[in-house]
Amino acid sequence: MASNTNTGTTASELPDYTDKPEGPIAAAILAAGIGALALGILTTLAEANESIKEFLNLYDPVGPLSGKTIGAVIIWLVAWAILHLMYRTKVVESRKELAASLVLVGLGVLGTFPIFFQAFAPAE
Repeated sequence: MASNTNTGTTASELPDYTDKPEGPIAAAILAAGIGALALGILTTLAEANESIKEFLNLYDPVGPLSGKTIGAVIIWLVAWAILHLMYRTKVVESRKELAASLVLVGLGVLGTFPIFFQAFAPAE
């Protein structure tokens, strides 16, 4: 009988761990990328269109940033809920979702850089 010298337990006393589907983890990772992309898109749209900027202004002292962040969080939560329902029992390759999420986060961050979103501002 094998024993673990560090803890003094035998192999038969150790709990049996079973693999669980990685679908919920992949859903969370992919939803994070979608939320980041949503923030980048909302930031760029607010700069490109004055009516969208006014629509996103939910609280005057904060300005349109309030609508951008609340909108991105809502999109993230909805995406997470939908993806979780789709992936909850599936065995997926989470590396693919991680790669897709990293691309989405990169695009989302790009959308929040002033040099990028100011390129879409109307000419004054």
